[in-house]
This record gives sequence, C-alpha cells and structure tokens, in this order.
Amino acid sequence: MSRMRELIGRSGSGRDGAAGNGAAGNGAGSGRSGEYAIPGRPLLGAQELTSSLFADASNFELRFVESYDQIETIVCALKTLGLRVVLTSGSFDIIHEGHSMYLEAARRFGDFLIVGLDSDEKIRARKGQGRPAVPQMERLRMVTHQRGVGLVTLKGAQHPRWELIKAVGPDVLVATEDTYTPAEIEELESRYCGRVEVLERMATVSTSARLRRIQLGIPEPQAPPAADPAARDPAAGDPAAGDELAPAGRPGN
Repeated sequence: MSRMRELIGRSGSGRDGAAGNGAAGNGAGSGRSGEYAIPGRPLLGAQELTSSLFADASNFELRFVESYDQIETIVCALKTLGLRVVLTSGSFDIIHEGHSMYLEAARRFGDFLIVGLDSDEKIRARKGQGRPAVPQMERLRMVTHQRGVGLVTLKGAQHPRWELIKAVGPDVLVATEDTYTPAEIEELESRYCGRVEVLERMATVSTSARLRRIQLGIPEPQAPPAADPAARDPAAGDPAAGDELAPAGRPGN
C-alpha cells in the first residue's frame, strides 16, 4: 500500500489536476507531499488515510467524503494501482438485510466500492415530506458500517444528472432493474463507465411496506424459506411499486 499512500498524498490530481492547482484548491491535496486535506479537519498523513480506507473499522470521518473532487483524487490513485472501482447509489432508509446483501454483491464486482447516498432533500422531493425515516447523517454512518464499503458521499437534489458517475468514472456501475433504460445504459457504458451491472432486488419487503406495518401496528411476517423465492409478504404489494432496494439513481439523476 506504500504506492497508494504516495499517489493519494500528491496534490493537484483532481478534476483540474492538469492545471496543477485544481485539486489542492478544492481540498483534495494539501500542497505538501504525503498529506491529505479535508475541509474543516486537520491535515491527514497519507498512511493514516490509506490504512483507514482499507481497514475493517467504519472510520466514518474518513470514509464520508462530501467533495466529488476529493473522491476523484482517490479514484485516480486506486485506478493507477490497477484496482477496479465500483459505484452504486440509493436511499438506504432503514437499512435491512436486502441492503446489506445488495452492497455485498456490488462489492464483488471490483476492489473498492463507493456508495452515493441520496440526501434528505432529494428523497423528500421524490417520496414526500414523510421520508426519509432516518436522517442522512445517520444513514451515511450506517452505510459505512456495511461490509466492503470503501467510501460514501451524498447525492443532493442540486447535483446535475449523473454528476457522481462522471466524477468517479467507475469500472462497474451497479444498479437495480428499473434504474436505467436500455438507451441510458448504452450511453453510460459508452461515455462514463466501463460497464453497468443490473442486480435483482434482494429484499422480501420494501422500506415503505415496513413503515406501513409500523404505522398500523402489524407485526412482521415469518420470513419465507430461502428455497422458495416465490413466497412474498402480501402486505408488501407489488415490488415494482415499492421502494428501491438501492438504486443507482432514477433516470435523469
């Protein structure tokens, strides 16, 4: 990992890195060899940063990177080392077994998993004032506790369409079935990522269905046997109409 520390420790490797000052100006580099600047936090040694990103501990203070320029700097270092970067996104509101299974499956497509988490504002605009049930900072912390997650960041309502995808340029973009149209997948693969991997839903009940049960005081049903994929909770309704398990973003986002 000494090579990784060297690469991340360099300044000037963000989106404007060709000019030699863009990344440092945006906090991606400190301007000093071997140090990494995150706005509002002390300078970090590259060794500390690297060991934290690949450690088993959640290390939320380092794994949560809000600046897309900083993420781009880290991704550049990872790719220089030949590591495959995976990107996925979603709301992750009231994390459940399906979310954990999804993130574990996404991580298997590469060496380093980045997760874009929809902000509170973005979720409210899509699902109404009653959502999310869990505020964004708690959701971010919960995602960093999931096995195999390397970095987390926020996707705000103000972010342009596919901005995170463009910043990361992932080797593999993981999404659920209704996230992108075939035409969008073709565009993404030709311009912004190596390939798009589409995963089936892995939850037997959506977050919305679980919230309805809590509001109505209905207990959770007995989990169906693993060998019987056709067995579903009838209260969950049509899975296509429920919450996304962990979509990489709806069309246009």
